[in-house]
Amino acid sequence: MNKTIKVGVAGSPNVGKTTILNRIAGTKLKVGNWPGVTVEKREAVLTFGEYKIHLIDLPGVYTLEPISEDERIAVEFLEREEPDVILNVIETPNLERNLILTAELLEFGKPTVIVLNMMDEAEKLGMDVDSRRMEELLGTPVVKTVGRSGVGTEDILPAIVKAYEKNILPKPITYSEELEKVIREIGKALGNGTTKRSLIKALLEEERFSHLRNELESFYGRKAYEIVSDERYAFAHGLFAEVVKKDNVSSRDITASIDRIALHPFLGFVVFACIIYLVFKLSFDLSSPFVDWVDGFIGGFAAQLAYAALSYFGFPEWFQSFFSEAVVGGVGFVLTFVPLIGALYFFITLLEMSGYIPRVAFLMDRFMHRLGLHGKSVIPLILGFGCNVPAILATRTIESVRDKLIVMMMIPFMSCPARLVVFAFFASIFFRENPALLITFLYILGVVVALLTAFLLRKTLYRGALSHFVMELPPYRFPSMRTVFSIVWAHVRDFLYRAGTLIFGASILIWLLLNLPPGVSNPSQSVAGAIGRALVPVFEPIGIDNWRATTSLIPAFLAREIVIGSMGTIYATEKDLPEEREGFELSEALKEQVIAFGTAVRDAFLSVLSIGIKSLEVEDEGDDTLRSLIRQDFGPASALSFMVFLLIYTSCLGTFGVMVREIGKLRASLFLVYSFVIAWLVSFLTYRVSGLYFNWLGGS
Repeated sequence: MNKTIKVGVAGSPNVGKTTILNRIAGTKLKVGNWPGVTVEKREAVLTFGEYKIHLIDLPGVYTLEPISEDERIAVEFLEREEPDVILNVIETPNLERNLILTAELLEFGKPTVIVLNMMDEAEKLGMDVDSRRMEELLGTPVVKTVGRSGVGTEDILPAIVKAYEKNILPKPITYSEELEKVIREIGKALGNGTTKRSLIKALLEEERFSHLRNELESFYGRKAYEIVSDERYAFAHGLFAEVVKKDNVSSRDITASIDRIALHPFLGFVVFACIIYLVFKLSFDLSSPFVDWVDGFIGGFAAQLAYAALSYFGFPEWFQSFFSEAVVGGVGFVLTFVPLIGALYFFITLLEMSGYIPRVAFLMDRFMHRLGLHGKSVIPLILGFGCNVPAILATRTIESVRDKLIVMMMIPFMSCPARLVVFAFFASIFFRENPALLITFLYILGVVVALLTAFLLRKTLYRGALSHFVMELPPYRFPSMRTVFSIVWAHVRDFLYRAGTLIFGASILIWLLLNLPPGVSNPSQSVAGAIGRALVPVFEPIGIDNWRATTSLIPAFLAREIVIGSMGTIYATEKDLPEEREGFELSEALKEQVIAFGTAVRDAFLSVLSIGIKSLEVEDEGDDTLRSLIRQDFGPASALSFMVFLLIYTSCLGTFGVMVREIGKLRASLFLVYSFVIAWLVSFLTYRVSGLYFNWLGGS
């Protein structure tokens, strides 16, 4: 049986830990959250020789002083989980600054391997790092790598095994004579075997050593934590001077040149707007044809194939419908998220690893501070206009738990294209003169409700001052495509495993509500119909006073655009227009799917070449019969109220699923209730005010 080596991978942000892990672990890399928090966790288990090596990627931190959530997680892991080996990844071009964290890691006295990453960039800056001299001074293995190309990464696992097998401990760090004297006194009190990290922590925090702390502060004339920080910096500075030789290199600083535009007070926003537009255009235009193809493949091929096969083997009708529509259809519904999530994550990862995302945070920081948030919050909020699901997942990059939760609860109010379909349909019926004005109003209303939500949360549940942090602006880099695709796949896989299972289960539940009791052919006679009728008194004050509309809201929880399809089904059955299941021919159906896939590839290519965002061009949904029937049940005021409710009430099951995954069932459920209450109140006001306006307009 293989013995497991637990490895804590530590380093500052933007040092290339993810790239190194991807090179070592490949597809074995998994993405999740640390227990009880929304901080992203990456880990991998792989076999090397006689060992299973468990790599745990700690949050990127500059120091182990547990102020932020990321720092607290890193410290708790190193102190409580007791890794067998610490793998310290360093950004070599910023070696001196990174060595401050290295000093803190060495204080744990654990077998440590140091990875000097981005050696190619260091050499371009004229840096010559003597890794052998560093090994002699620290007593730890040192590996030089270029994570982007994979150079040197093959030496990391052997170094980990060597450090573990031979129990290679780092040489004790020696600070100034006065600090060392105090540390020795504390060591005598705590006993042998106490790490230097624990001794320094006791000096800074424990009351019983306050006299030693006071003596040290009296000697140096400043606070103890400042003394310790200065000592660590002195160690880093001295080590840097010992192992680095730097030549004078006169080359154009590309990063500084680009930043003159990217961080310009005016041009920076123009560049940002253009980049965000390109991200949306490429993500939607590339993914939309494949979303449609997945939907058609499941509904037009897989579901019908399952139905035909079950019918051939003599399964009862109810089971044929359940399996083909609920089970196969539920899987298909989950899979329709994959192309868009994958595309958005690809471009966001590309921007993040290239060094642009930190600059967006820097650029937007002043504006977002007025809202009580950090600049990093802007990316998830803007992504919300594309799709709420990846937008919520993108909040994992926000360090502050407070900010992360606030932003996550703002995102569902950002109107996504699924809601745009419904808005366009109702606008074409009731507001044909100014549909663009109406849709613009709804988008702005969503933003207003999001800002109101943030304000309420800051004043109630998440009070406290805005936490400040220094944003690092790494140099621009062209990331490895292998690493980018690996990260995208890890996120997609995590979505399918975590949120996808919840979405699948809920979609089956909704199908059962629409199809029980067994044999029901009319939605009005189903459980969903009964629930719809029971909900009429709840929605009547906001102008929705017919059971067809309230019943259509039940499947709409799957996805907003389903509202129109479910209305079509309900009104069709009311008009006694039975649906017939067409015969299934396997070879012909398979041929159609192959042709449809080719069409999707062609449409994606042609859409990218167009100027506008082709996939967001809304086509008319529903036929004229459906429009006339809806016109009988709705008026302009009630239609507007219906749209406002769909805008504000939690966008879809996918959104709720990832919220459960990220913040837990309790918080997600409470937010679901909150969004319902806010949606009802705003819809009530909308219905009453617009009703007065339309009555006045009709009478004038």
